[in-house]
Amino acid sequence: MSGDELNPAAVAQPVEDVQGDERWMSQHTKFVQECKDAEPDVLFVGDSMVQLMQQYEVWRELFSPLHALNFGIGGDTTCNVLWRLQNGELQNIRPKVVVLWVGTNNHEHTAEQVAGGILAIAKLLISRLSKAKIVVLGLLPRGEHPNPLREKNAAVNEFLRPSLPRLGQAQFLDVSGEFVHSDGTISQQDMFDFLHLTSTGYRTVAKPLSDLLLQILEETPEERRASLV
Repeated sequence: MSGDELNPAAVAQPVEDVQGDERWMSQHTKFVQECKDAEPDVLFVGDSMVQLMQQYEVWRELFSPLHALNFGIGGDTTCNVLWRLQNGELQNIRPKVVVLWVGTNNHEHTAEQVAGGILAIAKLLISRLSKAKIVVLGLLPRGEHPNPLREKNAAVNEFLRPSLPRLGQAQFLDVSGEFVHSDGTISQQDMFDFLHLTSTGYRTVAKPLSDLLLQILEETPEERRASLV
């Protein structure tokens, strides 16, 4: 995979305030403030797939009890998440696990570049949070019927699958196969607009994710050290 310095998806940058209301920066500022007040065991960071999760019962049921923070912003790309994490969203907190879910909005980048951007974020998290485990969620299929964006997201996942474990502290969780029916379609019962998840869709993601988080959080320090050898 290309070096980060050559990859536009691994260049940190804030969202341009095209609309003029500074909503994106206001959300970032709120997250930075939360870092000063909270002591999360689990940090979720990413785009709207992360952001909207906290609107559903599954968040309160499975993730709030884990002392989780949600740093999701709709529309974010790997570049935007990278910038946010470099500019205060990791200060003063020491989560045991970080859940990263981003990449489906990187429309200007190739699948390989998107995967490289996600890896760049994972590397940053490992460098800043040396004792944390990183869980990267695979990109989900999108669109009611098969389409190029769906193929691109699947390709991103295939790049990540062998690459993330090489980082040592990172692992890959891919539930994308649960959403495409045998005829190639996606149901609105899972994705109300064929991109964003319904309550049912979030439960499909949340159950295996919750099981993995509990497994990580329940490991003893000795088990953690052994798993990194």
